[in-house]
Amino acid sequence: MRELPETRESVLSIKYHPDGQVLMENPPRFTWVPSGSEDLQYRLQLSAFEDFPEGKTEELRHLPYNFCTLDHILEPGTYYWRYSLEEENEYTFSRIRRFEISESAVKTPLPSREMRYSNGDSGHPRIWLNGREIAEFQKELEQDCSYCRFETFYRRSVMDYKDREFVKEPLPYPENKRVIPLWRQNYMDCQEALCHIRSLAVAGVLLKDRELIEQAKESLMEMASWDSEGPTKRDYNDECAFRVAYGLAFGYDWLYGYLTEEERSQVSRQLFVRTKQVADHIIARTRIHYSLYDSHAVRSLSSVIIPCCIALLGEYEEARLWLDYAIEYLSVIYTPWGGEDGGWAEGAGYWTTAMAFVMEAMNTVKSYTGIDLYQRPFFQKTGNFPLYCNPVDTYRASFCDQSNLGDYPGHKVAFNIRQLAGVTGSGNYQWFYEKVMEREPEISQEFYNKGWWDFYFDDMVYRYDYRDSIIKEQEEPPLVSWFRDVGWVAINKDLKNFDDHIFFLTKSSPYGSVSHSHGDQNTFVLFAYGEPLIIQSGYYIGFNSSMHRQWRRQTKSHNTILINGKGQYGEMDKVRQLKARGRVEAVEERVDFVYIRENATNSYGEQLPELKNYTREIYFVNQSYFVMVDSVETENPSSIDWLLHSQVPFELAGEKFFIHRERAELEGRLVYCSSGIAGISQSDVFEGVAEEELKGLDNQWHLDVKSGRALKQVLVTLLIPKKAGQQKPVNVIKDDQGMDIFYYFDCDGKTFSLKVDGGCRH
Repeated sequence: MRELPETRESVLSIKYHPDGQVLMENPPRFTWVPSGSEDLQYRLQLSAFEDFPEGKTEELRHLPYNFCTLDHILEPGTYYWRYSLEEENEYTFSRIRRFEISESAVKTPLPSREMRYSNGDSGHPRIWLNGREIAEFQKELEQDCSYCRFETFYRRSVMDYKDREFVKEPLPYPENKRVIPLWRQNYMDCQEALCHIRSLAVAGVLLKDRELIEQAKESLMEMASWDSEGPTKRDYNDECAFRVAYGLAFGYDWLYGYLTEEERSQVSRQLFVRTKQVADHIIARTRIHYSLYDSHAVRSLSSVIIPCCIALLGEYEEARLWLDYAIEYLSVIYTPWGGEDGGWAEGAGYWTTAMAFVMEAMNTVKSYTGIDLYQRPFFQKTGNFPLYCNPVDTYRASFCDQSNLGDYPGHKVAFNIRQLAGVTGSGNYQWFYEKVMEREPEISQEFYNKGWWDFYFDDMVYRYDYRDSIIKEQEEPPLVSWFRDVGWVAINKDLKNFDDHIFFLTKSSPYGSVSHSHGDQNTFVLFAYGEPLIIQSGYYIGFNSSMHRQWRRQTKSHNTILINGKGQYGEMDKVRQLKARGRVEAVEERVDFVYIRENATNSYGEQLPELKNYTREIYFVNQSYFVMVDSVETENPSSIDWLLHSQVPFELAGEKFFIHRERAELEGRLVYCSSGIAGISQSDVFEGVAEEELKGLDNQWHLDVKSGRALKQVLVTLLIPKKAGQQKPVNVIKDDQGMDIFYYFDCDGKTFSLKVDGGCRH
């Protein structure tokens, strides 16, 4: 027998799983690194016995990819698994891996490929409603035109497109070179085209309105005439391609009974070609089952493959194979950007986009097949991520790329979390939604709303799909939320009392600066009493703009440190991005303080191989003020730039600094620097950003505290958030009589003591 080429894991690759873990999901999700550069068929053996005895070993055959799960649950206990290539048993098996299934593991089997679509309706529509559900909806509308807020959808969405000319096919970029304004305008036009078809088709069918149906048909046929090799091709502008494919799928599915055979053939063929473009990219070229970290490719499973293949099921064999791949990916691998804690490494902005599409896809899968992917642990918990890391009353207080940077959490975040409330019954999720809608009852027309969603359609769909949901009582939110899967820690004092809310967020992430993350390990933001104090600086111009690449991705724009003027890796090489990782080493909640320790040593390795250690320790004392300890050790004497960013100028006074906002203030104090303070300065310059990108944008201020040079140094900082005009004195007492240094912080009759490494003293 030939030896199995068992490929080693890399920073980019999928991992061998399970491998020694106690699993909280039953059955297990098996993944392994593919055995070659092309996809081969595998077989997998599973047993409760390490020698895999005959009759007590389960075997899965002809697996087309390197991931799978079972269609049945296992008894809790210890198991062993191995895999091999299928080729007539010519290969040896991989090494044996062990795992345990917990008694409390969630039961999430996936029906086999043979049985997966047995409950699906062979007729049309299939996306959202089927024929029986349409008849029920029509009956309800006869009694009440506002059923599921249909009347609002009709007035705000349908009437907006009725008798309007269909959008023109997008134009190519000048000289075929991508420019951000045209890229954005093109995908917004495609979104409008999608909504045009969907709104008229849904209203026409539900109301049995032939005029609307004919208008929807005309629009669908116009879109089907667009050049699939032109400016809306996947490889030219994927955001356009996703919307065109979905628009064709929805129109084809809902208008199927009103199309002639010739029209069906034209739309079906165009839809197949566009779906194939996406499927070939994600499965054959990008291979997201091997290399996980392609944000758009993973999203296209939800936005394209699932709805398009369900619309085409029964017409093309490839559609069934692609649909199997997508459902299995969501059931086994999803998500590459987080884990069982529900975090999202790309941040709240991209959580919003990804969850909107994946939940729509899962609703479609559930409606058509009965498979409920929401039962997976990630989806049961992921609503906590925006709830605690992007609180409803905050702005400029999160990490990673965000198109709505500077705005409060928007309507789509709220719509997402409401749907998760419908899934889980969480009263806190429902509260988040209601607070957003209370603050902004009208949907803004910013590009990240208008170019992406039809909220009136989404609202109608939710109210139908989750009409029987029961929302539980609100729970007391935790003071500290640690998302271990992505390395984020949030502190929320008085989360639901906006006048007293203090929000502190820090990260040191195993994902490094990959994708929409930045070179910002050991960073933090601080929002208090209704105002941003310490911010994620910069503006969202667009991905790959000079603001994005030269400022926001770079360490200099974040609230962490430079060492010898150098920061963490923030360029575009994914291998280096993933190696530039941090980690949260400890989170402890004690009686009088919260303690967080994080380590960002690896994140500086590309530019600072001489760095031996960089650790940041954070104390939130008596839910009142923060003490921060930065410890740096290098092979050669080095200096530190300790950085902060604010929307308003810092007031500097010796080794103190102040931020004054309308409702909140911050007092900062440089308590101790073992190598001495070489200088404190501030600037309002966005270094490296093209001048034309800054037109019309407000200044921001960047504080730089420079240290002296030393092999090992410690910097201790005190941060006191206060309401405007509030007196909150924190007295600091130093004791250096012994080998170590002690600092005592007195505030409101309570004393907090901190021991500092005396070995750093000069």
